Amino acid sequence: MNSIIKSVNGDNIDISNIGIFYNEDNHNAQNLANTIKETLKEKGINSNIFSTNNFLKEVTFALVLGGDGTILKTARFYAKYNVPILGINLGRLGFLSQAKPTQVNDAIDCIINGRFKIEDRIMLSALNGKMNALNDVVIKGDGFLRTSRFYVHINDNIVCDYLADGIIISTPTGSTAYTLSAGGPIIVPSLEAMVIVPICPHTMNARPIVIPSDEVIKITSSQKKPLLKISADGQNTMDLEPNQSIVIKRSEYCAKLLLINMQKNSFYSVLKEKLHWGLSWQG
Repeated sequence: MNSIIKSVNGDNIDISNIGIFYNEDNHNAQNLANTIKETLKEKGINSNIFSTNNFLKEVTFALVLGGDGTILKTARFYAKYNVPILGINLGRLGFLSQAKPTQVNDAIDCIINGRFKIEDRIMLSALNGKMNALNDVVIKGDGFLRTSRFYVHINDNIVCDYLADGIIISTPTGSTAYTLSAGGPIIVPSLEAMVIVPICPHTMNARPIVIPSDEVIKITSSQKKPLLKISADGQNTMDLEPNQSIVIKRSEYCAKLLLINMQKNSFYSVLKEKLHWGLSWQG
């Protein structure tokens, strides 16, 4: 089989070095990885199995077995290498995944027959590239029972200040995650935008702000205690120095998510299926 597969949309993937990555904390993941490897072998496609603690930059296409957190971790690593990833859901929600374990064979057939597209998802960069995020960057006070004051600048213009538990800077991909829980809007992933959402603001007039993705956000705080913490996708966390300015902007990298043409895989269908969006309550 040719190692380059071209989709009906004109996107290409290289299957010469497929990596099947699984979450070691999920007891079913390694068994599924072995099953997928055998299925690919039967179709004349070679692959190798790794845990998500052992990423290799030489991989040309990544199959990711786990929940959204596993997919986020994989996407952050492979964005800088332009490697497409496909998520198989072994988690609870699986909003970023494209197939269930029972749909693996159908997913592989879609890939082989070119029924897929690759969608570039914008990412965020913070602290001069020390942090990159596909979903969001979150800044919070380290104190358990105290709010913090955050001053938000956009393109060096002071826009607002929040007395709040924290502040979220989100991509459209992350708009259905923590941002949504904090009262932010749902944004179609193909839009190039960022969302600023305060967490539990101590005011009635604080609202989320949606801005173009080429804007530069700077967040400052005058407080010294409690210290602030910053996290990327809820996984990488760092302490901030007192009075430290945090610059957040669009990353130079994009995550490449492979989307397969299977029924109910459109963004709006996923909203209805997994978030019950737009459905009236029925008793």
